[in-house]
Amino acid sequence: MTGKAGSPTGARRAAPTPPALARGPRVVLRELTEADADAFVTAACASLPLHRPWVRPPSTLPAFRTWIGRKQGDGRWLPLLAVRRADGDLLGVFNLSEIIRGPLQQAFLGYYAFAPHAGQGYMREALEGVLDIAFRKLKLHRIEANIQPANGASIALVRACGFVREGFSPRYLKIGGRWRDHERWAINADAWKARRGAAGNLRSAAGNAS
Repeated sequence: MTGKAGSPTGARRAAPTPPALARGPRVVLRELTEADADAFVTAACASLPLHRPWVRPPSTLPAFRTWIGRKQGDGRWLPLLAVRRADGDLLGVFNLSEIIRGPLQQAFLGYYAFAPHAGQGYMREALEGVLDIAFRKLKLHRIEANIQPANGASIALVRACGFVREGFSPRYLKIGGRWRDHERWAINADAWKARRGAAGNLRSAAGNAS
C-alpha cells in the first residue's frame, strides 16, 4: 500500500513494488528503495526520540535520496524494510552493509525500529528473517552488529536471536558528532543452523506433548 504523506496512518505505509524476501507471521521483509522515500522520512521524523542518540537515519527527502543512492551498483549493501503484514505500516529497517565475499563471507548489521511499533516483538521476528536472508539466500558465514553499551534494547534483540558478545571497541563509530564506544556482537552460519535445529526440536516436542 502507498500512503499519502498527510494521512495519520498512511504516512508510514510502505511502497508496494519490491517482492518479499522473507515472510513471518506478522512481518514481511523486502528491499528498501527510493520509492519508499516519503513514508521513510515521515516515519524517521516521528521516531527521533526513539532513535537518538543511537542512530541518525536520514530524515529529509534529499538526505534519504543521497543515502539510498549508495545502493546503485553496489553489491556490498542491502537495505531491508520490515513492514507489517496486516496493513503495510513501516516497522523498521535492517542494513546488511560492507558485504565481504572471498574467505570471510561477512556483513555488518545495523537496524532501527520506527515508532510507534517498537517493543512489540516485530523487530525480533524481522531479525530472524534477516538472518535467514543472510545465511540461506546470500550464503554469508558471519554477521556482526556493533552496539553502544547503553543501548539495552538493541543488545537484548541480538542476544535473543543468537548473537554472542565478542568484544568491546572504544571510540569505534562517530555518531552525532561524537566517537562512541561499541560492543561487538556476532553470529555465524553454524550457530544459526544449530539454533534453528534446536528450535525445530522444541516445536516437535511441544507438538508431541499435546
